[in-house]
Amino acid sequence: MHIGKKIREVLRRRGSSVTWLARELHTVRGNVYDIFERETMDTGLLLRLSLLLDYNFLKDESDDVEEQLKRKRHTATI
Repeated sequence: MHIGKKIREVLRRRGSSVTWLARELHTVRGNVYDIFERETMDTGLLLRLSLLLDYNFLKDESDDVEEQLKRKRHTATI
């Protein structure tokens, strides 16, 4: 999962703006656009974004790990 794309998608679904998110993160809009480009991210920032956007990005990441582990186990048994 590309976490930055998921964050952008959730922000749009909420109807919130990049300007709003930048203000809530105490940063500039350019840094928010940088977040959208990230494939990975610090868990502290991911937690802050989860709380601001009322969406559990950490669970999504955890689910992705579980899926990768299942594929790995399946491949190992073949």
